[in-house]
This record gives sequence, structure tokens and C-alpha cells, in this order.
Amino acid sequence: MGSSANGLPPAEHPDLVLTQPTKAELQRVWGLHHPMWGPALKMEEYLAREEFLMTVPLAKNGGVTHWILTDKNAPPDNRPVYASCESLRKRALISRPGADGPVVQDGIAHGVASVFTNPEFRGKGYASRMMKELGPILSGWSDGRRTTQAQGAQSGEKGNTGSLFSILYSDIGKTFYAKNGWEAFESTHLSFKPAAAGSEARPSDVKLLGYHDLAMLCYLDENLLRVKMQQQASGLPPSGGKKACAALVPELDQILWHLMREDFMTKHIFHKIPEARGALFGEPGRRIWAVWTRGYYGGLDRIEGNTFHILRFVVEDDNSPEDYVAEGFGAIIRVAQAEAVEWRSFDIQLWNPSDRLRRAVDRSGIEYAFVDREKDSIASLMWYGDEPTAAVDWVANEKYAWN
Repeated sequence: MGSSANGLPPAEHPDLVLTQPTKAELQRVWGLHHPMWGPALKMEEYLAREEFLMTVPLAKNGGVTHWILTDKNAPPDNRPVYASCESLRKRALISRPGADGPVVQDGIAHGVASVFTNPEFRGKGYASRMMKELGPILSGWSDGRRTTQAQGAQSGEKGNTGSLFSILYSDIGKTFYAKNGWEAFESTHLSFKPAAAGSEARPSDVKLLGYHDLAMLCYLDENLLRVKMQQQASGLPPSGGKKACAALVPELDQILWHLMREDFMTKHIFHKIPEARGALFGEPGRRIWAVWTRGYYGGLDRIEGNTFHILRFVVEDDNSPEDYVAEGFGAIIRVAQAEAVEWRSFDIQLWNPSDRLRRAVDRSGIEYAFVDREKDSIASLMWYGDEPTAAVDWVANEKYAWN
């Protein structure tokens, strides 16, 4: 392979290829990740966690694909890894106006994560080369293999592709990934502090949610989201503005990916796992609930790296009075605040709250900060339909979609 003056190939070199790593290469990639994404765990624990996450329901059976940019002529197990990432297949919905009313379509999308360049290879354009190739490939990628539609996507054809869209969450601002096809979307959150010492007891009118509660609630949530997708599509303007709606399905497997990841972390940090995975307020037909997870990047020594994330917040009845929603919201957040203290979280975050939830938190009287993120966890989407990405409304752009 031809090389530049520093001995590294230029990013545009034809012998560079985007492919899957061998097991040995993947272990090497994970080892490089550890200082950035696994400092709450020992190296061997972090490697074990990454192996474990390949076996959870969302990832197994080809659900996760690992990618490396490497030299196509180098021998397996010893290839240079110029850049790496992974993609996770997820169920998705899109909706558009139709001649006979709004049309909701089921399909798949991909969540791209762990985009990484070895420090010794940075500044050469390798990550850009990888992402430019990855986006079109994912338009037709399923079950760990390329479908026939991907060939058309790579040649520039659009429309009937195997995947509906792909997403990622940038920790380097809004520009880099936008240049490579993933446009930035709303990336805000409400931040709540954990309960203060001597705070009032947990609200008695809230039910704590365990694993056994989630299947039914996820099923209900998906049905509510389908209705929402129809409503959103029917409200799109006939000309100008948004033309289509997109959402990741908040199904059980998607939620379990977060919770099983959390279980691994809490077992190693606290030697136990949480019981409360969320909280519910109200009776059937008028329920309000949240599902949450605890994220640990700081461990017990640096709690500012630990975040208590509301994965999904659901109001079952859109016609519920504002005061009722505020009451339920406040009760649920107070439970989360108590949990955050117990589980050493620095703050509680609720991503991209709707206008209705913004009003609810104001009415609830709970102190909070509104954060408009400019650098970290920037929700970004590449659209595989005919419309421009700017014409897509990302519905339910909440933490559950992250990976």
C-alpha cells in the first residue's frame, strides 16, 4: 500500500476497506475504548461487558455489527484498525400523508455508536472515510449482511431501501457527522438534582416498576406511538416544512438493552442490581409512567460522570388535564430523585421534553435546569427516503433510542 510521509496511508487510498473485525481485532478495539467509555470498570470487566452486550436480545442474531476501516491486503487478526464503530439494528416506524389518510410503515433503522479512531491515527481523515462508506451500506444492511438494496444505495439511488434511516449521537458537536450525512436534530434535556438530605418520603401514589411490568407497558407504548405517528403525519403541511415522520419503536428489547447494560454495571460497582426500573402514576386509561436507567462513566470515585436517565416518559391519555399531568410528573420525578441518591447519580436527565411536559414541570414546582446541548449526545439522523433529512420530524426523540 502506498503511504504518506508519516508511513500511514491517505484516507482516500483504494486499499482501505470497511469490513468486520475478527474476534482478536475486536478485543483490541474494545481495549482502546476502555479509557474513554469504561473507566468505571476494570479493563477485564469492561471487555466482559462488551462480550455480554453481544448476547442481549436486541444485539444477538445479527442485531449488532462491528465495523473497522483497515487494509484489505493485511492478514486477519493483525490488520491495522484505522477507525472503528458499531451499528445496532432496531425496529422503526415512519409515517407520511397519503391519498386516503396518513400511512404508517414498519421497518428497521440502525443506531451507530462507539465511533473511534486510535489516537496514533487521528487527524488523517480515517473516521470521515469510514462514516462516508457506512451510511449508504446501512441503508440496506440487515441480519449482519448486506441486502441487494444496499448496492443501489451505494450507487446513489434512493427510495426503496432495506432500512428506513440511521441515527447516532455525536459527542463532538454538530458539524462532523452532518458533513458525513447525519444531520443534527433537537438535543435538549431537563436536568434534575437528586433528592436532598431529609427530603420527604417517596410519594405513596406511585407504583415502582420492575422487569415484570415492562412487557405490557412497552406493548401499550408502541400502540400509542403508532397513533401519534398517524396524527403527526396528518398534521404535516401540504407544501413546505416537514414531509415525513420517523421514530424508533420503544419495544421491550430496546429497553432491555439499556437495563441489562445497567445490570452489568451495578453488579460490578454496587454488587447488586436495582429493583425499580421506573415509576407509574394513575389508573388504566389515565396512566403516566417513566422507564429509566442508570449510567456510570465515573463510578463511585467520580459521581459527576454518573447520570440517571429517563429512557421514556409516557402520558397514556393525551386529553388528561394539565394539572393531572403535572401531579403525575412531579410524583414520578420525586421517586427518580430518591433513586438517584441511592445509586450515586449526579443528576437526572429527561431528553427532548415535549411542550406539554415542559408545562408540567413548571406546574410541578420541582427545580430543574433546561439544557440545550451543543457538543455532547447530539441526536443525528441520516434519512434513506426521498425527502431531504431536514423535512423529517423525529418523533419520540428520547434517551431510549440511544446506544
